[in-house]
Amino acid sequence: MKKKLVVLTGAGISAESGIATFRDAGGLWEGHKIEDVASPDGWRRNRSLVLEFYNLRRKAALEAKPNGAHHFLAAMEEWIDVTIVTQNVDNLHERAGSSHVVHLHGELFKSRSTADPSLVYDMDGWELKEGDRCEKGSQLRPHIVWFGEAVPMIDMAIGLASQADYFWVVGTSLQVYPAASLVHYVSEEIPKWYIDPKAELISGVRSLVCLAEPATLGVPRAAEQLMQLLQNQ
Repeated sequence: MKKKLVVLTGAGISAESGIATFRDAGGLWEGHKIEDVASPDGWRRNRSLVLEFYNLRRKAALEAKPNGAHHFLAAMEEWIDVTIVTQNVDNLHERAGSSHVVHLHGELFKSRSTADPSLVYDMDGWELKEGDRCEKGSQLRPHIVWFGEAVPMIDMAIGLASQADYFWVVGTSLQVYPAASLVHYVSEEIPKWYIDPKAELISGVRSLVCLAEPATLGVPRAAEQLMQLLQNQ
């Protein structure tokens, strides 16, 4: 049976494909405050603005291409059981070929009913407009976990982290919770890698290797180290 590798990915891996991040935007996005375009209050105040904001993000995501790190993680499925737990809402992991992806913060190319959160729809194209409604007649909203909302997939992610044989953190500063807490659910003795240009040792986390590199360089390097570890076991 293949060993289980769980990989937590963040904005850094998508940034290498040209997708900008909130943090890099200095608290603004397209000139708007984050709370105006990524919160329930923002949706209530100006629905049209929020819809347009995510339309632009979808358009940019469609133009972006998976990078070497995305492709490498997908290729690793040939020799290890890889599950991606991502904070990113784009679909670059799926487009690269990863078959097990858990989206903590929602999915950009899905919409959701405002009346019934269980009604989630795949989107055809990049536009979601005023008047686009679910089968119950309510306006559709982006299928995104906004600031101040619960993270429905976190319990699944905690379960995956706690059962991992190996755990990687790739392209995230570990500043956004609850995602940042996942590394603390991994058993102490489990080998862990932290791949990010600002990677550093994490208080209370043992068996951790830090690779202070972008994902496109660090992922192949970590994979080589992991393969050597597997061969020596």
